[in-house]
Amino acid sequence: MSASVCVVGSFMMDLVAYAPRRPNPGETLIGTDFSFAPGGKGFNQAVASARAGASTAMVGCVGDDDMGAQFRSMLLAEGIDATAVQVRPGAGTGVGLPLVEPSGQNSIVVVPRANRVVDAVQIIEAAPVITAATVLVLQLELAVEAALAAARIAHERGVTVILNPAPVCPLPAELLEHVDVLVPNEGELAALTGRADLGPSEAAALLRDRWGLDVVVTLGERGALVVASGGEVSHVPARPVRAVDTVGAGDVFCGYLAAGLAQGLRLARAAEAANVAAAISVTRTGSAASAPTADEVRAFTEAPSTVASGQ
Repeated sequence: MSASVCVVGSFMMDLVAYAPRRPNPGETLIGTDFSFAPGGKGFNQAVASARAGASTAMVGCVGDDDMGAQFRSMLLAEGIDATAVQVRPGAGTGVGLPLVEPSGQNSIVVVPRANRVVDAVQIIEAAPVITAATVLVLQLELAVEAALAAARIAHERGVTVILNPAPVCPLPAELLEHVDVLVPNEGELAALTGRADLGPSEAAALLRDRWGLDVVVTLGERGALVVASGGEVSHVPARPVRAVDTVGAGDVFCGYLAAGLAQGLRLARAAEAANVAAAISVTRTGSAASAPTADEVRAFTEAPSTVASGQ
């Protein structure tokens, strides 16, 4: 089937520990809770896109283990086209190890495993799925070479390419030349520009001017900043929120942003809807599971006093 959003990305089974704080080096710290749930930036973004109402496909790789089987079942349950998701014997499904503090802030270690098996050959095989979409979403839990191959294929066919540069790493110029919308957080923005001394609007404008792309910066509890290639700059405001779990909130933002663009929304309007979706997600535990439905986002928009925002 053809989908309006294609996500080329990762599968990570999240093994989430909740603790009063991050442990110090060499310290053993007693945690307060634990959860086990499907995640990974690519999977999270695909689920968010599908729940936003966009027909969604995913390209990626899982292991032939119980975790991979769970991912395949959940893709089916969410109505996500998984024809380009490969199962690799012996590779092992990727795992993520988030640690969540009482404030809801988190830090994460990821072990890619099968995600690192995705290469340019698999991406080329998946070209019909990529080029049938209106929007392609990429992150960096796969090898950069795989992201570049997908961006090149999409760009040549006029598909809008969104890159969430996380985990941040040095990027080849050709990849950024094929990107239409870059969605970093503040830390990733500073790493990409090499200018920690600049504010978000100045740093985003630097990337916009250098590469000729739109930049949407997620600002956590301060909302988001849209710096468009045409010169427009707008701030998507946030409302106060009592965050329960911020794991996956940025992925929810990206998935909703992609869905909004695929549905014909202007960038700033799509970012507003994405910010609301991320707001709802931080009031829940889990990563992919925290993504709201389009009806929930619509209800929030109509009654904004009931939920606060951030990602």
